[in-house]
Amino acid sequence: MTQKVLAITACPVGVAHTYMAAENLEKTGKEMGIDIKVETHGSIGIENPFTADDIQQADGIIIASDKDIDKSRFAGKRIIEVPVRDGIDRPQELIQSILDGQGKIFGGAKQATSSASDEGGNPIYRALMNGVSYMVPFVVTGGLLIAVALSIGGEPTSTGFVIPEGTFWSNMNAIGGAAMGFMIPILAGYIAYAIADRPGLVPGMVGGFIAANGSFYGSEANTGFIGGIIAGFLAGYIAKAIKSIKVPKALNSIMPIIIIPVLSSLIVGLLFIYLIGQPVAALFSGLTSWLAGMQGANSVVLATIIGAMISFDMGGPFNKTAFLFGSGLISEGVYSVMGAVAVAVCIPPIAIGIASHVFKNKFSEADRQAGTAAVIMGFFGITEGAIPFAAKNPARVIPAIMGGAIVGSIVAMLSGVGGHVAHGGPIVALLGAVDNVMMYFLAVLLGVIVSVVLIGILMPNLDLEIEAIEDQTLAEDMSNDTEEVQAVGVVNETDVAPEDVALTDLMTEDLIIMNLQADDKFAAFEEYLALPALENRLGERDQVLQAVKKRESEGSTGMGDGIAIPHAKSNQVIVPTVLFGKSDTGIEWDSLDGQPVHVSFLILVPEKHKGDMHLRILQLLARKLMDENFTTSLLNASTQEEVYEILKEVK
Repeated sequence: MTQKVLAITACPVGVAHTYMAAENLEKTGKEMGIDIKVETHGSIGIENPFTADDIQQADGIIIASDKDIDKSRFAGKRIIEVPVRDGIDRPQELIQSILDGQGKIFGGAKQATSSASDEGGNPIYRALMNGVSYMVPFVVTGGLLIAVALSIGGEPTSTGFVIPEGTFWSNMNAIGGAAMGFMIPILAGYIAYAIADRPGLVPGMVGGFIAANGSFYGSEANTGFIGGIIAGFLAGYIAKAIKSIKVPKALNSIMPIIIIPVLSSLIVGLLFIYLIGQPVAALFSGLTSWLAGMQGANSVVLATIIGAMISFDMGGPFNKTAFLFGSGLISEGVYSVMGAVAVAVCIPPIAIGIASHVFKNKFSEADRQAGTAAVIMGFFGITEGAIPFAAKNPARVIPAIMGGAIVGSIVAMLSGVGGHVAHGGPIVALLGAVDNVMMYFLAVLLGVIVSVVLIGILMPNLDLEIEAIEDQTLAEDMSNDTEEVQAVGVVNETDVAPEDVALTDLMTEDLIIMNLQADDKFAAFEEYLALPALENRLGERDQVLQAVKKRESEGSTGMGDGIAIPHAKSNQVIVPTVLFGKSDTGIEWDSLDGQPVHVSFLILVPEKHKGDMHLRILQLLARKLMDENFTTSLLNASTQEEVYEILKEVK
């Protein structure tokens, strides 16, 4: 009987890695005589999904993924989890591992381990990212609702913005508060879920709820998102440990729905109540007393501490301690501390939001969308808008936003900015609730600039290896004027469904170069863009060339195995265009494997475009290039007509 193996491939963006891994696994499985089916979790969604019969008949499942995959349907099946890159580089080893009975039995049975099954990437990072991804919509939804309610329905008083009870705006504010209230439990719950699957969800959320409510451990303060992270990992690993305990078969069915959630929730909750919450509460009580003695000559030191505390945990206990300290002094006629607070609270979200748009090579499209929301939240003094970014990369983001918040706080303190209400953000200045409005905005501006610069220095570029070909900038709009499209004979996207598109719809035979003369990739770009056939497709070619070079400078698009897929977007590209070239001698490209490039595709996309036709082309091209027969045919082709006919297969 033929053995059957299932595989799932997925990467964070969901284009190149996903489909290249799928192609290699499918091809290798066929070569080994194995019945293999690959389910892809790509940018378009789940394709080639497994049926219940597929799962029942499978000898095991390979999960080659860089993001969390729901495994609940695979109870009792052997699973190997690895990074998606392993699906590209060592498919035969992974398939053979399943056939040899290696991997882990999912669903509570005794686990058989292998070296392959332990290589699913950094489990701590993956769990954290899983929690953050579910938390972000709650932060954005709650923060924006609260911000709108405060700005329109709020009235400044000596104790802060007050929204009259019973009004429409008070109801909006309450809804926003409810959404924000779920933030920490959701973060903790889905961190635990990534570690222990469904049995970890309940203890994670319960632990997160306790972490966010100081009343459980006798404190007015709480442990904030840092406590939520602690609760999530505690819950996940405690639940996972309980899952590994041998129990009688009669108890197996109630373990995941009763025993594990109850025991792990109790343990996590008690740890917070008796060990974690109380020390944190005592720490912040002492900090408040210490800050109260640091005025006068020590104002710069005080401003530094205020800025650091406000930005360190963005709405958490450090932030709240400094905020309460500043607001408490308002009743005593001391406004300078609250002025520094009002500046510092808005710098982290505004700075990180601006940085996400300025440094496009360091942030994804999803980050930029969250960044826009963060700027709006910062305008209304909601520091939590920066939390999703800090949770993803705390070692780099937190120092960067702390630097800017400290600078802004010091400038505000030294220039006499005073805060008369217990709130922050530019909204308080516009409503006349601060002294020295001009210096307030200057302090915010200087702080934001410092943080943006630090983010640019500290934040690394995105993974630009093979992911270069699936740049999120290619996942935006791809629309063009219909007459311009028809003028050069390119299929209009509104007329053709993405699944019906071929690579040759975006190119002509005149855009094929049979023997590139360039010795290096930058000379190759110039050779490509000198083609006369681009006359009606491009505007200023020098600007397009600069866009291609800029993209290449961010990371090589040489994929290895003699293949490169450079690409760029520019407002000088009139219609989506693909060019093909091959080099008999090879071109130096700084490829991943250090080898010269013999086959390259240059993809040029308008600055503003629409639809997902290009995404489909990228997916199909990535898979097709894993076929040695396909690439060999391209290398052996001797005319433009032959190449064009071969490329018609990419559809």
